[in-house]
Amino acid sequence: MSVFQDILEKIKAYDTIIIHRHQRPDPDALGSQAGLREIIRHNFPDKKVLAVGVDEPSLAWMTEMDQVADSLYEGALVIVTDTANRPRIDDDRYDMGDFLIKIDHHPNEDVYGDLVHVDTGASSASEIITDFALETGLCLSDQAARLLYTGIVGDTGRFLYPATTSKTMEIASQLRQYAFDFAAISRQMDSFPFEIAKLQGYVFDNLEVDRNGAARVTLTQEVMKQFQVTEAETAAIVGTPGKIDRVESWAIFVEQSDGSYRVRLRSKTVIINEIAKKHDGGGHPLASGANSSALAENDIIYQEIQEAVAHAKGK
Repeated sequence: MSVFQDILEKIKAYDTIIIHRHQRPDPDALGSQAGLREIIRHNFPDKKVLAVGVDEPSLAWMTEMDQVADSLYEGALVIVTDTANRPRIDDDRYDMGDFLIKIDHHPNEDVYGDLVHVDTGASSASEIITDFALETGLCLSDQAARLLYTGIVGDTGRFLYPATTSKTMEIASQLRQYAFDFAAISRQMDSFPFEIAKLQGYVFDNLEVDRNGAARVTLTQEVMKQFQVTEAETAAIVGTPGKIDRVESWAIFVEQSDGSYRVRLRSKTVIINEIAKKHDGGGHPLASGANSSALAENDIIYQEIQEAVAHAKGK
């Protein structure tokens, strides 16, 4: 029996299913979580299926979360999607259920759950959820297809990132057969508020780039206040430095209210997740996140990026 069949049997065995995903959700986190919720509801209408976590205002157009009482976890199946490690799971009640399933596409360095399916070759958790439904014969609804397609588009950068495979395109093609406005999704994901547009200008003006293409920019609390953007909204500019042809790898340091920094690391070809691991983080080889305690640690992280890029170029 395949892991997908094992997951399906667990879904069939429980009347209450609660689905979690990671904090500060992106389209794939919400797409995989809410997409799975819609699939189970569509195929098993008598089950209580709920999605939990903090609602992200900038992604309210995708879906909203459910309100879940503690009592509902008793005897429930809990599924966590798109979350590599336990500290990043949104809502720490994930371990209050009867059985826990992890479904993810990040490196499986924090092995948690009673049943685990991790496919690092998949472009996204939404691709895995779609594959699960198709392989096990579950029916997709138009709403589930919309959510999963959005998740795939989000995590592949509209099919531009290296994680996009022929299977990714095949699955996206199957999702496109359902009735939803895919052009509206593309327009939504390609647009951003005027405040973000102005912040992008700040990033271009203040980006530090060394001779090998290692780059960094720091967004302080003062800068975010100046441009009237929240910490979560700064995620919209994470790919901005990469639009410059000479930039190879980059870090965006976002100051938190306590003076520490959330670090977003991206790269075109040079592997940077090993750097993230050294600084309380991790992720994909070319897209990771980390944490920094102060400006001094920011400097260390940037130096490590510079060294990685220089080494890759044989310098």
